[in-house]
Amino acid sequence: MSGGHLERGDPGYAVYLAVFYACMAMMGSIAIYGIAEMHGEWARTGHYVLGEVLVSTEVPFENFAKLSTWLFFSAIVGWYCVSRIGWRRTVAGKIGGRRMALLQLMLVGLSAICLYEVLWTFTVLNAKIAAGVAGGAVPDIDSLYVAYPDPARPWNLIFATKSFLAAFVVTSHALYLSTRPRKPAAG
Repeated sequence: MSGGHLERGDPGYAVYLAVFYACMAMMGSIAIYGIAEMHGEWARTGHYVLGEVLVSTEVPFENFAKLSTWLFFSAIVGWYCVSRIGWRRTVAGKIGGRRMALLQLMLVGLSAICLYEVLWTFTVLNAKIAAGVAGGAVPDIDSLYVAYPDPARPWNLIFATKSFLAAFVVTSHALYLSTRPRKPAAG
């Protein structure tokens, strides 16, 4: 093993691969559950708040962790596993000058957008909390949402903050990996 990236014969490779598959299964099942519940709410009421069911559902038991937290966790850990077991085979020597430059520019742009969205949603969340407290009542933080950018499709602010934070961490780490000096692949 060199450079922090694992090859198939390395002892930790199987661990990272198993954790990656577990994270993908977790993200897939959370997404399917969230989409199904959102569709059901839309069919019953004609209205939904994106991510609300993931913020209000606690797993494995009450007062433990919400599905939005598990989604955030599995996205970060799954990406780390990918970066350890697959980055070298994906990038090393396979993406040349122009394509790498375009990839890096895309990652810079995505990182900036995700950082902006994290700051924006967190600011709106704090403003809604402060407005509730100033009005004499502490709001239920998990139920706060914003009807932006489309008033017909509001986003839960906790879900939006966690989603964009995970996307920011992943894109920033990918940018870091893409700009690191690379040694030619052995073999």
